[in-house]
Amino acid sequence: METLQRAFEPYRHWDPVGWVALFRFLPVYAGLACAAFGAVMLFFGGGKLFRLVAGPLGAAIGVVWAGALAARLGFAGLQQQATLVAGGGLFALGLLYPPVVVFFAFGVPSGLVAGQIAGGSDWLLGFVPGLMVGGAIGVLVHRAVSAALSAVVGAWALVIGLLASTAPFLTVADFLADNPIVTLCLAGALAIGGGVYQVFVRPSPQKREELRREKAMRQKAEAERKALEERWSSYSKTNKKKE
Repeated sequence: METLQRAFEPYRHWDPVGWVALFRFLPVYAGLACAAFGAVMLFFGGGKLFRLVAGPLGAAIGVVWAGALAARLGFAGLQQQATLVAGGGLFALGLLYPPVVVFFAFGVPSGLVAGQIAGGSDWLLGFVPGLMVGGAIGVLVHRAVSAALSAVVGAWALVIGLLASTAPFLTVADFLADNPIVTLCLAGALAIGGGVYQVFVRPSPQKREELRREKAMRQKAEAERKALEERWSSYSKTNKKKE
């Protein structure tokens, strides 16, 4: 858990160098698995597969934010326990019901911004409404959010996985690690492409279900037509024999 917290510590604040350095915590085989996972999520993660993003994303939210929120709320001595409970709980909820993770993915940053604006003793009065409003907005646009989040997570996982799997063999990993803005731009371009594909090119879950029903109906009609032709053919042959 300490290693995991250390790996994700830079994601609590603006630290592009630390974000990219995450690949150094992954061995080559884990990098390959991460890259494959990222490629799938980049283009196909907005539907049922979003659960595979929502679970780890929920765990990451717990690891990154739960300890800091516990300290901010006056429970500094329970930071590790809060991280474990929140990370495990959000991981399970993400697998079972992804909109919960979308709620926290939008709500927590919104709440933190609102709390920072309120400031001082009014921090909680700003955080809670920000959490609720930001989370509600995220849930309302769940399809677009799931496509965008899966594309962002997929793009970043793909980039980090490729860096981890190629670092022992290619110097490009060191170049990208030393130039995190280039890495972020690369991941951003991939995420935009994947998100556009999922939202505007790939049919929505409802549309795919409709297409499946139409295909099933066409297949049924074709089977009935063939069965009718076979019955007429059999009937014609029987009549010819009688004649």
